[in-house]
Amino acid sequence: MQRLLEILPGFLSLSTLILIILISWKMPVIAAIFIILFDTYWLLKTIYLYFHLRITFIEMKKNLKINWIEKLNNENENWKDIYHLIIFPMYKEPYEVVSESFESLLKTNYPKDKFIVVLAIEERAGEEAKKTALKIEKNFGNSFFKFLITNHPANLKGEIPGKGSNETWAAKQAQKIIIDQLKIPYEKILVSVFDIDTQVFPEYFGRLTYVFLNTENNLKSIYQPIPLFTNNIYEAPALARVISFSSTFWQMMQQSRPHKLTSFSSQSIPFKTLVEIGFWHTNIVQEDSRIFWQCYLHYNGDFKVTPLIYPVSMDTNASPSFWKTMKNLYLQQRRWAWGVDDIPYLIYGFIKNKVIPLRKKIYWSLHIIEGFWSWATNSIIIFSLGWLPLFLGDKNFNYTVLSYNLPKITGTILQFSMIGVIISAILAIILLPPKPIWFKKHHYLIYLFQWLFLPIILIVFGSIPALEAQIRLMLGGRFRLGFWVTPKQRIKKEIPMQKI
Repeated sequence: MQRLLEILPGFLSLSTLILIILISWKMPVIAAIFIILFDTYWLLKTIYLYFHLRITFIEMKKNLKINWIEKLNNENENWKDIYHLIIFPMYKEPYEVVSESFESLLKTNYPKDKFIVVLAIEERAGEEAKKTALKIEKNFGNSFFKFLITNHPANLKGEIPGKGSNETWAAKQAQKIIIDQLKIPYEKILVSVFDIDTQVFPEYFGRLTYVFLNTENNLKSIYQPIPLFTNNIYEAPALARVISFSSTFWQMMQQSRPHKLTSFSSQSIPFKTLVEIGFWHTNIVQEDSRIFWQCYLHYNGDFKVTPLIYPVSMDTNASPSFWKTMKNLYLQQRRWAWGVDDIPYLIYGFIKNKVIPLRKKIYWSLHIIEGFWSWATNSIIIFSLGWLPLFLGDKNFNYTVLSYNLPKITGTILQFSMIGVIISAILAIILLPPKPIWFKKHHYLIYLFQWLFLPIILIVFGSIPALEAQIRLMLGGRFRLGFWVTPKQRIKKEIPMQKI
């Protein structure tokens, strides 16, 4: 059963693409009608998602202006009892990247005597990682209630080296050395797991605490911020910038649809909940979303992701060379697409669980399958296969009115869809951080026109890595992916002197 479920996603995606090619060859009329209907569906979905993006954007801008500590003082004095366990899993990232994240913690409008900060390094990262950790401890360690460096051992039995296993080791060490020693109630602790490059905005922990205290059944929820990949956005090439903002916009769309929202990247979860489910799985690659499904199955469907509608800032993928950046982008997208491994885990869990209502099982199963199927196929269907009936169809089809109008109809639909691209380009400029000295007015045009690459990006850095991940899952064994760490660095650029 497990192997059949692992084969399912790739089988569906490959079958879809092969079937369209065969139908375009043998039944071009049916293929043409399908493509027109599919493009129309895609246009309507684009419009639908734009409204969700707009709702979240407006709400996020409003939340960024609120002093959440002041709001907590006025509405709920119990916030002062809440501790924050903040875990930064680290591999070989340079001191500059790590220190920026810690500096952002110091700038938060929240009592630092409620912060338990863990810098979780990997033993396999070597001495350089230890030196970086000790330097962080020297410069920042005394600024918080407690600071702890953990060293995740290499080659532990049954583990895949990666973020999930490191987080679990770090959380257990913090539990043993700090939390249990001080007898801090588990239900009074929120665990925020941040990628090492994550920089929090000043009111983040006030907003998190406020949402936590005002959420019904708040121990059975993960609290999800919006990831803005803007820390080093000006160092990244155009393709990387578009990919980063596309990821951000998708997460923003999901925040206004909490019934479809799952956990992603940096997130927060009650410590009591984490202990009850046995922490993160240590033998998987993509723990970001798996933690939600762990909780959902453990609590028999009585679990959710609560959107914070508040951002954190992270790095976009950028390397000193263009082609190295392209390679890293592909590998990053492929690792994210390996979340398809959640499908067999979830459905097999549903089969074994007799308590979760059938309607919930069907809803989430269809939702997760459709999500990964769309990821792997939609862009290819829209931008590559729409012309197939004209090339593969017989002469009889090429003489029909439908054949003549197919490129016109699909072209018109895609032109209307470009409205969404234009809106995305404008929002991306609005979300840019403070501009460096060298950023001039003509750069705005570059940052607008970079979105013309979107069709290529959706195929090369969307569908193809998703297809590869699904095929690898189908094949199993040595084709399965291990954890790949996205390189984090700061590219030194010569900054011209500002004219007086």
